[in-house]
Amino acid sequence: MSSNPQSPGASLPADRIIVSRIALFAYHGLHDEEARLGQRFFVSLDVGLDLREAGRNDDWNSTACYARMTETVQQVATAQRFHIIEGLAEAIASALLATIPRIVRATVRVEKPAAPVPAVLDTVAVEITRIRAGA
Repeated sequence: MSSNPQSPGASLPADRIIVSRIALFAYHGLHDEEARLGQRFFVSLDVGLDLREAGRNDDWNSTACYARMTETVQQVATAQRFHIIEGLAEAIASALLATIPRIVRATVRVEKPAAPVPAVLDTVAVEITRIRAGA
């Protein structure tokens, strides 16, 4: 087993922290009703970073704080209104990379279970991945 947890053929760490389905109530969407009434959204994070030091030393200071990640999601999702969930996902990924230096890759999934589409469905979601410049 290699001592360097890298993705095959890449220079990005293979280690991940996953935070699933942070529930939010916000006012995103194209329609006036969405801005007025609001609705539930779920945001999931899958961030890439090197966790060797944290794991070897059982050191909280060598990882990314889960609470800080969820607070960042909540702050971004409630600070402004987005017309599309793609914009929300982009803003969250940018904020995570800007505020948590240990994160090298951020995958953000935004689910909109009550999307106003003429179909019976479980959810509509968008998922984006952004990589820190220079990584």
